[in-house]
Amino acid sequence: MQVSERAVKRRSRFSEPTVKNERRSPNRRSRICATIFFVPQTIAPDTIEDIQDDTQSDLERVWLVIVWNDPVNLMSYVTFVLQKLFGYSRDKATKLMLQVHHQGRAVVSSGSREKAELDCFRLHGHGLWATLSKSD
Repeated sequence: MQVSERAVKRRSRFSEPTVKNERRSPNRRSRICATIFFVPQTIAPDTIEDIQDDTQSDLERVWLVIVWNDPVNLMSYVTFVLQKLFGYSRDKATKLMLQVHHQGRAVVSSGSREKAELDCFRLHGHGLWATLSKSD
């Protein structure tokens, strides 16, 4: 069975074994002599050590959303936004707004990281200064 040199090169490029040390035989038919090397398979370890970490991952920790005092927004507007976004009663929203006004900041929401990021993004959308913080 006669195979052209071009077909052998094409086959060696896409086939499983790798071809090295190609050389032409002295024969007129221009056959290709090659040494074929097979890549050994890797062997999986017998035992797998499971490392347990005492610290919780970022997804399992409770994250806090903190609203900061700013000189731009009115106190009534901050109360309105807290009622609208978090569904707080007027009394709770007013209490949080006064905490922001007097202490400079207040925790308005807590939960998973994704929820806290969403709440922080929504507060930014309403023009309030808000950040995330890990719970201790």
